[in-house]
Amino acid sequence: MTSTVDMPLWALFLLVAFAAVTFASHFLFPSVRWFFRRRLEKAVAKLNTRLTRPIEPFKLARRSDMIQRLVYDPDVTQAIVAYAAKNMVREDVAFEQARRYAREIIPSFSAFAYFSFGTRLANWLAQTLYEVRTGPRNGAIIEGIDKDATIIFIMNHRSNMDYVLVTTLAAKSSALSYAVGEWARVWPLNRIIKAMGAYFIRRRSRGGLYRTVLARYVQMATTGGVTQAIFPEGGLTLTGKLRPAKLGLLSYVVEGWKPGGRDVVFVPVAINYDRVLEDNVLIAAGTRGDRRFPARKTAVVRAAMRIAWQRILGRLARFGTAAVVFADPIHLSDYGDTPSLADLGRDLMARIDTMMPMLCVPMVSRALLQSTSPLDDAALIAEAQGMLKARSEAPVMIADIAAGVAKACEMLAARDAITGSDAGWSMTPEGAPLLRYYANSIAHLLPHDAAPALELSAPAGS
Repeated sequence: MTSTVDMPLWALFLLVAFAAVTFASHFLFPSVRWFFRRRLEKAVAKLNTRLTRPIEPFKLARRSDMIQRLVYDPDVTQAIVAYAAKNMVREDVAFEQARRYAREIIPSFSAFAYFSFGTRLANWLAQTLYEVRTGPRNGAIIEGIDKDATIIFIMNHRSNMDYVLVTTLAAKSSALSYAVGEWARVWPLNRIIKAMGAYFIRRRSRGGLYRTVLARYVQMATTGGVTQAIFPEGGLTLTGKLRPAKLGLLSYVVEGWKPGGRDVVFVPVAINYDRVLEDNVLIAAGTRGDRRFPARKTAVVRAAMRIAWQRILGRLARFGTAAVVFADPIHLSDYGDTPSLADLGRDLMARIDTMMPMLCVPMVSRALLQSTSPLDDAALIAEAQGMLKARSEAPVMIADIAAGVAKACEMLAARDAITGSDAGWSMTPEGAPLLRYYANSIAHLLPHDAAPALELSAPAGS
């Protein structure tokens, strides 16, 4: 027992290293994790006292626990058996496939990342790029919803800035959980987005097993009271017009709701911009008739750095107004014990249609598309006032129409979409696609106009 043992120096180092790893994994790491988790729980408890709708326990559950709960769900288990039989594989192989889907979908929400970093960055970015205007009843609508109900924001999708704007507006209420597509699965963006509570969906997947795993996660989150945000159009609009609703995610919510259970309240959200950051890319895709967005990462990084540098120098001019208006909420329980998905989808999109903000760039674009002769500032102001009067039921989002029209003309002229002369402003031939794109965002609000419907609804560049 006391004899000397000789060993090479490298073997001693290896032995010490193994001992250190064992000590850390069995004693140090669990203690550190427990310490930080306790601090996090205290921080979340303090945060919940400031939120209108406290963060639900479901959202704070360990990701590993949620994965286990999801893959062992009875509906998922049945789907695993069906998948194994259909694809002639063992059930354990099908089970691992379901587990991979669950890991891909379930977020790793971090309250610290969301409220300390994410919402502050979102607010800074929104205020840097736009003059953000909100509907006068936005706050009252949220406050008027039962605290025990699950809120789901239903939004039109015009820009990737939509995520930023609604995250900013909802920050005082609760943490939002978004459904994001394949574009967000790129490292390291995927880690950041999952920490913000978003969950990934494969928009092109048609497999029964995947759909069951996704459906059960959405239903668990809804039953657990998680505040969510859904884009029913399924993707960015390429023409500026609202796209027909795709009811996939909504169907999961409706199918998982039980009469007498936690109510689900949908808040329709209408979003519009004086300038959509991706408009040229979207217009080009609409002209080609596809949904490929070949924006190079280097170009995106250069644009972001240019904006940041202009901001530092104090030379950054905002891209006009970004407006967000909440419409009257819709309670799922109002549709009876067996809600009609088609009726729900139609009502939600109708409320988004009605509350779409009328901004100066879309109104100037529409006026110039309709006119066969140049329009001076006075004529454009009169046209804008007429459009606003035609839809008096919606909130006015423009503080000064004259200043807004002048700014809109300046922005469009800087992009060579319109040109000025002694007679007034007129559209350039190359500017027609851009004007159509912005005019289309409000075309459905003014059906009585004498403008040819074909011209306003035609794909950009036609």
